[in-house]
Amino acid sequence: MTVAALKKLTILAPSVILLVMAYLAIPHIAALPPPQHELALLSPYLFIATGLILSFAFSRGRAFFVLLLLAGFYWFFRTYLQHGLSDFLPRVVFQFLCLLIPLNITIFCHVRERGVFTLSGRMRFAFLAMQLAAVAWIIRYREDYGQVPLFFSRPFLDIPFISDSPVPQVAWLVAIIGFVLVLYRVVIHKSPIDSGLLGALVAVFIAFNTLTVGDFPLVFIAAAAFILAVSVLQDSHNMAFRDDLTGLPSRRALNEQMLSMGRQYTIAMLDVDHFKIFNDTHGHDVGDQVLKMVAKKIGAVKGGGRPFRYGGEEFTIVFPRRKMGDAIPFLEDVRSAISAYELSIRSKDRPKKAEEGKKKRNAGHGDKTVSVTISIGVAESSDSLRLPDDVIKAADKALYRAKSKGRNQVSR
Repeated sequence: MTVAALKKLTILAPSVILLVMAYLAIPHIAALPPPQHELALLSPYLFIATGLILSFAFSRGRAFFVLLLLAGFYWFFRTYLQHGLSDFLPRVVFQFLCLLIPLNITIFCHVRERGVFTLSGRMRFAFLAMQLAAVAWIIRYREDYGQVPLFFSRPFLDIPFISDSPVPQVAWLVAIIGFVLVLYRVVIHKSPIDSGLLGALVAVFIAFNTLTVGDFPLVFIAAAAFILAVSVLQDSHNMAFRDDLTGLPSRRALNEQMLSMGRQYTIAMLDVDHFKIFNDTHGHDVGDQVLKMVAKKIGAVKGGGRPFRYGGEEFTIVFPRRKMGDAIPFLEDVRSAISAYELSIRSKDRPKKAEEGKKKRNAGHGDKTVSVTISIGVAESSDSLRLPDDVIKAADKALYRAKSKGRNQVSR
C-alpha cells in the first residue's frame, strides 16, 4: 500500500480506535455493581444528547439525523427488544430497524450538508417521520400487511454466519452495499463526518448482530453516538484550521504553530508568479485549479516541512529544527516540481466520458495546457530574528528579492 493511500485511510483512525475501545470496555461494563450498571444503561442517551447538541450548534444536519435514529434504536431496544424477538411487535420493529438505519446512514452520507431546521432539514425530518409512520401502519394493520415483514425476513441464501444472524439477509445486503458506498466517499472526500457515519454504521450493525449478547448493544450504540460527536468536533476543527480550497492548514493553524516553535527553525514564503494576470486571462476556476495543484506539490514537501496556506496565492512552509541551508534543497525540489508540471485546462467542448476524452487527446486535440512557477523567500531564526513574526517578515523580504531577480527561484 502506498504512502498516499495510507494518508487517505488515516481519516478512519478515530472511528477504528473508538470501536476497538468499545469492544475492550465490554467486560468492564459487565463487572460493574448493579447501581453503576444501571447508570451505564443511560450512557447512550448521554452520548446521543451530546452529539445532538454539537450537531445543532455547528449545523451538521447529517450527523444530527443519524443521532436521532440512534436514539430511536436505543429506546426501542430498551422498551421492546432486549427480552427477545419471539413476539410480532419486537420482531417487526427489529427487522425494519436493521433495514432502515443502514439505508438512512448511507443516504445521509451522500446528501449535502443543509443544517438542521432549514427547509432541507425539515424535509429530512418529514422523510424520517414517513418511515416511522409506515412501520407503525404495518404493525397496526398486521392482518393486511403481515406479508411485508415476512418477505424482508426471508433467507434467500444459505451463507455461514449470516444465516445464523438475527439480522435479515436483505438488511445484510443493504448494510454491505452501504458500507462500500460510504467507505468510497470517505476515501475520496476525507471528511470527518463521512468517517463518523461509517463508524456509526459499523457500530450499529454490531449491535444488531449481538442484540441479546450481554452489554454489546449498550456499548456499541454508545460508541456510535460518541463517534459521531467526535466527527462533528473534528469537522469543526478542520473548518477553523484548514483551508477549504487547497486542503492545507490555514493561516490560523500557522499562527498556532508559531506559538510552539523552538530556537532553531526555518520559514519559507512561497508565491505563485504572475497569478493575477493568469487569473484574469483564464478565469477564477482555472486559478483555483492552479492553487490546488501548487498546494498539492507544496504538501508533498520533504525534510520535515509543514505547509500552510498563508492567504491568496501565498503559501508558507515551516521547517522546525532545521537550518536554512538544510531546508533549501527541499524547497528547490518543490519549485522545480511545480515549474515542470503542465496543468490541463478543460475546454468547453470536452467530452463528459473519460474514454472519449482520452481518444481526443491521443488524436492531438486534447485540452490546452499551461504551466506556472513560484518564487520562494527563506529565512531562519537567529539572535537578530528571535520571534517567528520577525522570521516571517525576513522570509517575505527574501521573497520580494526572488521576484525582483526574475522569479521562479529561491532567495535567502
